[in-house]
Amino acid sequence: MSELETKEELVLIANRKAPGDQWVLLIDPNHVYPSLTEALEGYYQETQTTDDFRLAPSEGKLYTIFSKTVEKAPPPPPPPPKKFNMYGDY
Repeated sequence: MSELETKEELVLIANRKAPGDQWVLLIDPNHVYPSLTEALEGYYQETQTTDDFRLAPSEGKLYTIFSKTVEKAPPPPPPPPKKFNMYGDY
């Protein structure tokens, strides 16, 4: 039986615009939202999705998170044991 794991894919949806807490959505680059919450609401109004979000404040980036369940890859086999013999006989 194989194990399942959740993989997350981050997709950039908005960039912070200086000065302050202004945000520009990539789907509507002509509109500047005056706050993060208004940018999130604007994204929802445009896409009608209820995705999860990840904020990277030091980068000024806002991402949406797409999660998918995939089969977990089996661990690689361990390397064969090393053989040592001071006379060169194995």
